[in-house]
Amino acid sequence: MESQFGFCRIGTIPATGVTAEVRNGQIMANSGKTEKATPKKREDERKKGNIFQSKDVIHALGLIAITFIFKLIISPILLFIKSILKDGISKASLLSDLTVTVTMNLIVEFVINILIIIAPIGIIIGLISFILGGIQTQFLFNVKKLKPKFSRLNPISGMQKIFTLRSLVELLKSLIKVVIIASVLYSQINFRLSEVVQLPALQLSDAMSWIGNTIYDITIKIAMYMAIFAVADYFYQWWEHEKELKMTKQEIKDEYKQTEGDPQVKSRIKDVQRKMATMRMMKKVPQADVVIKNPTHYAIALKYNPPKDKAPIVIAKGKDYLALKIIEIAEKNGVQVTENVPLARGLYAAVEVDRQIPEEFYKPVADILAFIYKLKKSKKKG
Repeated sequence: MESQFGFCRIGTIPATGVTAEVRNGQIMANSGKTEKATPKKREDERKKGNIFQSKDVIHALGLIAITFIFKLIISPILLFIKSILKDGISKASLLSDLTVTVTMNLIVEFVINILIIIAPIGIIIGLISFILGGIQTQFLFNVKKLKPKFSRLNPISGMQKIFTLRSLVELLKSLIKVVIIASVLYSQINFRLSEVVQLPALQLSDAMSWIGNTIYDITIKIAMYMAIFAVADYFYQWWEHEKELKMTKQEIKDEYKQTEGDPQVKSRIKDVQRKMATMRMMKKVPQADVVIKNPTHYAIALKYNPPKDKAPIVIAKGKDYLALKIIEIAEKNGVQVTENVPLARGLYAAVEVDRQIPEEFYKPVADILAFIYKLKKSKKKG
């Protein structure tokens, strides 16, 4: 279909399903991706590493988990830091000559002790981030993503990526997170300003306890706001991922052809297979003992070879034109043809080729075969 609006004409590009807009003789094609992604498309994209995940969810949940862990271990950490400081102060007070070398040794020892505290916390944080990320991606590891791409070093393509809708959204998200953190910090510091002024007058243990509790309160508030923000980001990332995976109708048709095969080719193959099966069936008609017809619409060729066969076998059957061919071949090869309307219809509907007839047809078929065998004996005697 096409619609004319002055110099603008909108239509569909044949054999693609992609809508296009013609302006001043130039075709401006739209994406045309209106269909949901197929399971194969999703699996292919997953293998490429294109998976749906929200990093803000990982950051928010990780921050909440770390905050509660921090609450559990803050007391032993403060005691450890207190002991380090006391030990360092006592060592420094016993020294008669505080040289540069001695000072450096004290600093190195202090840093090592601090690292002993930080290392387990860093390992816990890394493990939590790994687990939360793995839950979203179902622990998918794509080595291709780790391979270096020199195209990323291209400054032109890099500049193009900066001015995209996705980059603008990410910038807006970053600004929102900065505002959240700054607002929480400002409100908490302003609320505790009177306590901050009195902090130098407190003992070391009380001061450190106050600092630890304050950090915990600020962190848990930031984590709560970040969790709300992460929920919104999760749904946005899901919507963005689904939009990227959408396919055109032509892509779905092409995928179907690749997986299931071209319907026209499959139809031709089935026609050839059907013709070959019919030819093989027709070659068996001369071996039949009897052909039961109705009178021209159905034809069933039966063969009975006791004691090998427990019951007569349908070696050929046909309807309309094929029935006439079976009858014609049978008559040319001297096979007895008899007419029985209900029996022909019943056998055609109930029995497939190369199958024995069911018990309900034993009696009428036996009567026909007995008559034919008797007829053949009388002919031989004559």
